[in-house]
Amino acid sequence: MGTTDALTAPVAIVGGGPVGLVLALLLDRHAVKSVVFNTEEASRWHPKGNTHNSRTMEHYRRLGIADKVRRLGLPQDHPTDVAYFTRYNAWELARLPMPSTADTMRSVAAARTTDQVVEPIHRANQMYVEKFVLDHAFTRPNITLRFGWCIEDFKQDEDGVTFRAERNSDLGTEVWRARYLVGCDGGHSAVRRSLGIRYHGYDTLEQSFLGGRMISTHLRLPTLQRDLFANRRAWQYVVVSPALRMLLISLNGDGEFLLMTKAADPSLPPDDAAIARMVQLGAGADIPVMILGHQPWTAGAALVAERFAAGRVLLAGDSAHLFTPTGGFGMNTGIDDAANLSWKLAAMVQGWGGPGLLASYELERKPIAIRNTTAARALAKNIGDIKVPAAVEEDSPAGEAARREVGALLATFGEQFASIGVQLGARYDGSPIIVRDGDPPADDFVAYRPTGVPGGRAPHAWLDDRRESGSSLFDRLGIGFTLVRLGGKAPDLAALRTAARARGVPLSILDIPDAVTRDLYGANLALIRPDQHVAWRANSLPADADRLLAHVVGA
Repeated sequence: MGTTDALTAPVAIVGGGPVGLVLALLLDRHAVKSVVFNTEEASRWHPKGNTHNSRTMEHYRRLGIADKVRRLGLPQDHPTDVAYFTRYNAWELARLPMPSTADTMRSVAAARTTDQVVEPIHRANQMYVEKFVLDHAFTRPNITLRFGWCIEDFKQDEDGVTFRAERNSDLGTEVWRARYLVGCDGGHSAVRRSLGIRYHGYDTLEQSFLGGRMISTHLRLPTLQRDLFANRRAWQYVVVSPALRMLLISLNGDGEFLLMTKAADPSLPPDDAAIARMVQLGAGADIPVMILGHQPWTAGAALVAERFAAGRVLLAGDSAHLFTPTGGFGMNTGIDDAANLSWKLAAMVQGWGGPGLLASYELERKPIAIRNTTAARALAKNIGDIKVPAAVEEDSPAGEAARREVGALLATFGEQFASIGVQLGARYDGSPIIVRDGDPPADDFVAYRPTGVPGGRAPHAWLDDRRESGSSLFDRLGIGFTLVRLGGKAPDLAALRTAARARGVPLSILDIPDAVTRDLYGANLALIRPDQHVAWRANSLPADADRLLAHVVGA
């Protein structure tokens, strides 16, 4: 491939799903240009993941789109409960109550100063959010979108990556040259396979539900909400009976649903008539069923790529780790990959990243991928193989006892839908670009413990009483590094400013005088990375400020 007439971009992204698009948007925030290639002509209109966790919502907040994302999905007053039934027209076995968007935002408005959930979890199907994010990306000046294009034959050298891009519709061809290429092209990633990188882990889980071959079906059920759920609305409606397991997820609070069922015969395509009958059996009524589409998938996967990078080509999202959807960790882990990788690519493109910076991406993110895939698989194993007594549907004392027994077990599954420790607790302890100081808290999937110990997400605090845009500590961090001065003490930072200017490292200073926030961090000074993780803390600057900066930028 000749490069004389090649089109150029600092970063090429293969895959225009949520991870690839958010990576492009975060690069745009750093004023770095990128080009995104996606085989399909538009965002895919089939239901996928439904959970945008607290950390993902924080990344959306940085991009200025969190409020708009919250308007997508269920109506603002619709509860996000998970309800379990023997049949939808029969007994309710258990209910895990969870708030509507309106309730969630009221809790934020009343939150204490050091509340850590600045952006609560949001339930909106990925197909709605992905379309919105794509439309938003079209408005950004540093993003070139090539939807309906695929890339072929990429080759890398010491200075960059050259590849040919082909348009699907008319066989038009372009030659491109990028300094870096990122594969965000999913579980069957062509980029990963071209690099010869394999997955390691578990590719399935054999159990009666949420294991093996599953089918996701997009449905329109125009009467179900009105006739069976009018006074008991939920986000997920689960049938748990001796003969049937199925899960309906409300997409819009009205007639649109996502159905998850176990494939009757993994070797055969989904059968519309059989799935419609299953829905009616689960409903306990002959309701109208309109099937809009199917997507087969494999439950129980917990796969992590053996490497996240090879030279100037890197992997993010499902290309690097493949999840079972239990817990909603998959897309969210991928978006956190993008947050970690974006500033490091920006640093390399802009010249202030050191030679060891990009290597830290795999060192930091691979342990998180292993942690999160393990958590998702464990949740699937707990939930998918429930033993249901034969009497559970009987209108009898034995049936009542069986329902009580199953309901008590189901009521313990709430953490599947929360897991705040997984959401906010990712830590990069041991990273070569983190300056160690103190012992981190033990990892906990359930609980998040804010700490200023370097390596973790910066502890959050509200800096005024309004609880709106600009009120959060996170809102006042710079696009690059931010040195936070805490507790009203103001050491001279001239040496650090001088070192940052000399290296070209973007550096902001933020003063937070209150003692409560200082206690959260456990020091007078904290250096916060562009991805909001603490890189260093101390009570005073080191004698060699340049050496500190060199450490945290991989130099």
